[in-house]
Amino acid sequence: MFAPPPEVTAELFARLPDELAGDPSTSEWAQVQHPGKNIRAFFEGPSFDRQGNLYIVDIAYGRILRVSPDGIFQVVCQYDGEPNGLKIHRDGRIYIADHKNGIMRLDPDSGKIEPFLTRPHLERFIGVNDLHFTANGDLWFTDQGQSGLQEPRGRLYRLCAEDGRLEAVLDNVPSPNGLVPTRDESQMLLAVTRANNVWRVRFMPDGKTTAKTGVFIQLSGGTAGPDGMALDDKGNLVVCHMGLGTVWLFSEIGEPMLRIRSPEGLLTSNCAFGGPDRKFLYITESHSASILRVEMPHPGAPMFAHM
Repeated sequence: MFAPPPEVTAELFARLPDELAGDPSTSEWAQVQHPGKNIRAFFEGPSFDRQGNLYIVDIAYGRILRVSPDGIFQVVCQYDGEPNGLKIHRDGRIYIADHKNGIMRLDPDSGKIEPFLTRPHLERFIGVNDLHFTANGDLWFTDQGQSGLQEPRGRLYRLCAEDGRLEAVLDNVPSPNGLVPTRDESQMLLAVTRANNVWRVRFMPDGKTTAKTGVFIQLSGGTAGPDGMALDDKGNLVVCHMGLGTVWLFSEIGEPMLRIRSPEGLLTSNCAFGGPDRKFLYITESHSASILRVEMPHPGAPMFAHM
């Protein structure tokens, strides 16, 4: 085991205004996932556009929201869905992992949302969760549903940009969630929430065949496990630990470098780098329906001198 890493506390960047708070009695998702709780919104999927606006999803009330650089919220669209993950394609269109419907696509200018991949081979997904585009345009996404150690049937999918082929890369995952490739994209790092660990999915030289997939980081504690993840410019891995109110920073080889504590609730669900020179990490905290922010130290800073 490693010694505890240095700690910092994030700051509150923006909180959902009361006039945009949802009513839990209208949300089947909120009633099933968080019964008896006053869920104002449940934020996930942060992603920045080229103008510096932060897009997030609200899975509880089927909303896509845009947050300006000065923290002003705007509802881009609301629809009959459960959006859980979001990424902005290089062409500007927004792709959404919708737990209820599958993969959706949004035009941010018009607010029009439409199905993109909902019933492959006429079969529904069990509940897609998060997604990521690789450099060649392939779309990777997780299909989590209610899978767990009791029923490890979650899947990791790849939709090939070249020929549109959909491939189930893994089909035995106990709750696949956030995902991010390593810098050279030779491996995919996969958050496995209900096993409380992060897997390293390795590829053969052809870049397609998986081999020697195993646990990269083993976490403990919290009420859930690892959720959203991101990679910094040095290849260090950021892991949001849902239910622990913590975001971890690990080195490229899995050493704990930093613990970021939430000043709000414990549901630190996802994160994205943004702001000037991408120096800030923005974190969705779903219990308080807020967005946290922390300036990330440079790897040469004193707190990393021991690494």
